[in-house]
Amino acid sequence: MDIGERGRSSVSRDLALHSRHVATPLGVMEAVVFVEGGRIAAVTRGSTVPDGALDLRERWLLPGLVDTHVHINEPGRTDWEGFETATAAALAGGVTTLVDMPLNSIPATTTAAALEAKRAAARGQCRVEVRCWGGVVPGNAGELEALAAAGVAGFKCFLAPSGVEEFAHVGEADLRAAMPILARLGLPLLAHAESPAVLDRAAAEVRGTDPRRYASWLAARPPEAEHQAIELLLRLCETTGCRVHIVHLASADAVPMLREARARGLPVTVETCPHYLFFAAEDIADGRTELKCAPPIRARDHRERLWQALGEGVIDLVATDHSPCPPAMKRAEQGDFFAAWGGIASLELSLAATWTAARPRGFTPADLARWMSAAPARLAGLEGVKGAIAPGADADLVVFDPDAEFVVDAARLRQRHPITPYAGRTLRGRVERVFLGGEPAFPAVDAAGRRP
Repeated sequence: MDIGERGRSSVSRDLALHSRHVATPLGVMEAVVFVEGGRIAAVTRGSTVPDGALDLRERWLLPGLVDTHVHINEPGRTDWEGFETATAAALAGGVTTLVDMPLNSIPATTTAAALEAKRAAARGQCRVEVRCWGGVVPGNAGELEALAAAGVAGFKCFLAPSGVEEFAHVGEADLRAAMPILARLGLPLLAHAESPAVLDRAAAEVRGTDPRRYASWLAARPPEAEHQAIELLLRLCETTGCRVHIVHLASADAVPMLREARARGLPVTVETCPHYLFFAAEDIADGRTELKCAPPIRARDHRERLWQALGEGVIDLVATDHSPCPPAMKRAEQGDFFAAWGGIASLELSLAATWTAARPRGFTPADLARWMSAAPARLAGLEGVKGAIAPGADADLVVFDPDAEFVVDAARLRQRHPITPYAGRTLRGRVERVFLGGEPAFPAVDAAGRRP
């Protein structure tokens, strides 16, 4: 169920697209993709370009990206990010479907009434398809079935403080109350996996250190916090049968336990984020609070092992955790990592950032389609509808030039505030066109077919 319109006609005109590199579930092939009525009607292998078809030549044709970890913050904190700006950024980055997190909006999406308030706020503003996660917080187990009936894709919880008072973190007792309900509903539990006990101990150990030093922030969120929380979630996954999804994995030391859990058949999936695959702690200068997030960006060795786990399939997908805020909250002048808001805005840049780091490691754009389209579509219950170039799927398509380079100008990004750690960096891979349901959606055109 959409929570907002996405600014296109409901039925597309017929369309045919030819590319020498079409990323399909059956592999990369030269093919023509035929669209009828907003859906993919056929994928025909071959080099013959039909009359009237758009010939993309060497450009890749990818399925629209599905980003399952986006904080839009409207209603309540629209000055941080709202539906209009977030979905414009998503579209420009090739994201054709996103799933909004239940925080940091006010009210948080922890009741069916709050979900309806979010839908009302989104109405008429969305340029891509937007769906919602519900929230699991202490005491709302009785709301979960109503939220599921109202159409949420699954549920998110925090095992450590979330940073906003409207979304309290849960303990083991809360999880034991909620997870059997989610198992019965067949919906996943997405978990911010950090142990508050470990974080409390680490905070005591770093008290009095220089808050401008990135090393201080890194020491305050040690890998052990992730490990203990993941161990708890795996144990409860096994006893309740509830599907568990670990969001934004930063510690590669947790990969062996996740690999073992999956080998035992536990219904566990894992994501990491572009910033954990792109940056490394050794390269973060003191005071660079635009790189603050939780869990933190860890050492280069963690980054390389995360790439290995992603290539092996132990990590299923890449999602942004797009979490913007007003500039003042990043405390750039003070450079205080402990006072700054923790979140990285990358919705428009996620495809290029991930590709820039993936290409020299031997991956191809077909891997991007697997990590950023197909796997997140499965997580959100959209398999067969989104995230694939296959007959019957929605014709949400991205024309991608993997060789194009550009320098990130933060002021030109479509997100609410021009803050990103990618500012000034040269990224590779450009989104040239986006089709939503077979209709051209990016770059924007006016009624006369002109680009504004």
